[in-house]
Amino acid sequence: MRPGPVVCAGVVAVAGVGLLLLAAYDGWLGADVGRGDTFCEAARGGFIKQPANTWSNLGFVAAGLAIAWSLLRHSPTRGALGRHRSLAPAFAVLVVLLGPASMAMHATQSSLGGHLDMASMYLVASFIAGYALMRLLGRGPGFLAIIFVVFVAACEIAGLWSREIPVVMYAGNVAFGFLLVVGLAIEAVLVRRGLFPHARWAWAAVACMVVAFTIWNLTASGTGLCSPDSLLQGHAVWHVLCAASAYCLYRHYATEIDRDPTPARLGGRV
Repeated sequence: MRPGPVVCAGVVAVAGVGLLLLAAYDGWLGADVGRGDTFCEAARGGFIKQPANTWSNLGFVAAGLAIAWSLLRHSPTRGALGRHRSLAPAFAVLVVLLGPASMAMHATQSSLGGHLDMASMYLVASFIAGYALMRLLGRGPGFLAIIFVVFVAACEIAGLWSREIPVVMYAGNVAFGFLLVVGLAIEAVLVRRGLFPHARWAWAAVACMVVAFTIWNLTASGTGLCSPDSLLQGHAVWHVLCAASAYCLYRHYATEIDRDPTPARLGGRV
């Protein structure tokens, strides 16, 4: 594959992180309203309020760039990614965007920063669930685009519920987690159909997410493992593990083969 995906992901990474730093420094995202203070780290002086939780999001940027670089070296020739060459670069860009979007909340603790953080989570989860559903039903990118928009809109609507929810805190987190579970469940069905020679990368992605979610809960504000003034933050580890999970999930996608009991339905229809 030509270097287009690497260039595109690189431009998004540089522009996204650069704009985020400018926005945090000049206060473009609004006042500090304590958004993100449930993730333990105490706000510091200066324009980066939560340094550990902020800079750890560069893991998403690195994961997205690694996906793009992998495309340059070994572009998938089989499976859905081989048939639809634009999908893998799109996923790489979405993973990159997770970085500056989540940084927006942790760097500024502003309301708008929090919305950007949640929106980026919705985008990635909607792609994961939508891409899985597209392949399960034997449809094409047009179907993915429609279901992607529907899923993102549903997440935004769910996020309007303002009451706190035990364990996951926000309704938006429930929607995000639900789409991830749906996507991974469908991947399990596709594995059983024989579309993958192995499921090692899928298991690695799930393991990273399970460990990340455990750490996310054990180190939240008010828990025994929360140390607000430490630069070693559990939520920062959550970011790194989630980034690793996204990369593993792409590697899983890339191992898909063209073998299905209903090949007539894999014609890339909308």
